[in-house]
Amino acid sequence: MKKLLIMCGTGIATSTIVTGKVKEWLEENGLQNKVKLYQSKISEELSRIDEYDIIVSTTLVPDNIQDKVINGVPLLTGFGKEEMFEQIKTQILA
Repeated sequence: MKKLLIMCGTGIATSTIVTGKVKEWLEENGLQNKVKLYQSKISEELSRIDEYDIIVSTTLVPDNIQDKVINGVPLLTGFGKEEMFEQIKTQILA
């Protein structure tokens, strides 16, 4: 089972919205049993970033972890969300 972290600046507002949308998408695509979701704020996760298989963030992340992080802002704006979900799906099935 893959570990998917959803994080934002505070671990409360935008990460809650994104978590709900990701859960819904996982269920619609029959992937909910392949992923365990975690939600947090970026400041608590920087030292543990390698513990997760997939990371979705709605906040800016340091340059040294940018290649590991999927931009979650499309779930807030609606623009580019299909491409974002495709990135998540690719990593779940990898």
